[in-house]
Amino acid sequence: METSYQGSNKMITGIVFGVITFWLFAQAMVNVVPAVQKDLGISLGTLNVAISLTALFSGMFIVVAGGLADKIGRKKLTYFGLILSVIGSLCLIFAHGAALLIIGRVIQGLSAAAIMPATIALIKAYFEGADRLRALSYWSIGSWGGSGVCSFAGGAIATYMGWRWIFVFSIVFALLAMFLIKDVPESKVEEAKATKFDYSGLVIFIVTMLALNLFITRGKDFGWVSPITLGLIAITIVGVFIFFKVEAKKENQFIDFSLFKNRPYTGATISNFLLNAVAGTLVVANTYVQVGRGFTAFQSGMLSLGYLVAVLAMIRVGEKILQKTGAKKPMIWGTILTGIGIGVMAFTFLPGFMYTVIVFIGFVLFGIGLGMYATPSTDTAVSNAPDEKIGVASGIYKMASSLGGSFGVAISTAVYSSITTVGNVGVAASAGLITNVIFAVLALLSIMIMIPGTKGKKPTEEREEEVRDDEILLPLKG
Repeated sequence: METSYQGSNKMITGIVFGVITFWLFAQAMVNVVPAVQKDLGISLGTLNVAISLTALFSGMFIVVAGGLADKIGRKKLTYFGLILSVIGSLCLIFAHGAALLIIGRVIQGLSAAAIMPATIALIKAYFEGADRLRALSYWSIGSWGGSGVCSFAGGAIATYMGWRWIFVFSIVFALLAMFLIKDVPESKVEEAKATKFDYSGLVIFIVTMLALNLFITRGKDFGWVSPITLGLIAITIVGVFIFFKVEAKKENQFIDFSLFKNRPYTGATISNFLLNAVAGTLVVANTYVQVGRGFTAFQSGMLSLGYLVAVLAMIRVGEKILQKTGAKKPMIWGTILTGIGIGVMAFTFLPGFMYTVIVFIGFVLFGIGLGMYATPSTDTAVSNAPDEKIGVASGIYKMASSLGGSFGVAISTAVYSSITTVGNVGVAASAGLITNVIFAVLALLSIMIMIPGTKGKKPTEEREEEVRDDEILLPLKG
């Protein structure tokens, strides 16, 4: 249905509030682990699984949600995600053991899966040109900046009000988001071709991801060479093989592999996965300064305040650099600064005050890098996806975010925990942080290889050529 509606600041604010709900129930948990464990009387292993479930379920179902957004409506799916956010938060508010905690975390993951691709698609539908870049920048503030806001806010709320109040605030933001976008017209693909959903692909994907996640998060508890752990490895390997072998031959694939024929989209998605994997930095650094240096949850949140300010400030700067130089340069510069920031935090051998200063500087560089990378990466992914597949393409891009965050945190925590049991906690923290430096290096390589440079042309000229190339290739993509 044709509409003359133009995106507004009210719409952007509503979308940002919706995206922030994810970080309130995802990132805020990083700083409240001891309080939640003590209050609910559950094991640390169970709590770690519960924490990872939100990002995992978000990653597993976000592609499904992106496709649904295109077919049934992007606004409708955004509302559905916000309702799930309220339900999931209520489960945590009233939790008195592991059951409601785990159920709530799963529901919150499904909420994020619905909100993320649907809101990106709404931005593409109702904003054009420079206004779209500005809207995507604010979306990135909610997405990337939200991690910094909620890391700080979570520690403060938990220290002075109690950890359950974090999820009361999450409900408030969800309700505000629903109110602010109520006047936005529905947006969907009017002539969407009826296709049979790939349920087998979804099931294979879920089983494979759950097996891999359990191997990473619980392998140490099960025993690395125990029958359970070896079984999980076997399921993961077989699942990956079947998924790529069988799915590639289907017309209605769970993941539309034709999107990856576009190199810029592929580069943005892979680097997005790897730079979200460095979220493990926040877990390791926050845990170490509390356990190894005696910081409170609020103090560790204050330590990352530089990250919050830097990422919020640099997101708009990344947008401006994108307009002047194209996407590749700010993506490369941002990734390098992120890696350097994480690397200096690994200097755990430094004494008290000196290490505190170094960590603060590291968080600032971490924030500058991620902020600079965010908008160019998101714009590259969105701009290189065909209009009729923008929901699915956004879903895959955000799946990379969620799965990257889930597995990055799981791997970093596993490295940190394994070394802590046999050695110095400082050495364990250094190893966990260096793991995240490796993720950043791999992200840098993917950008350098896959993202094209401007080659002496203005970024706008290059964008026009990419659009013409897509128009030529679309018939070949079926």
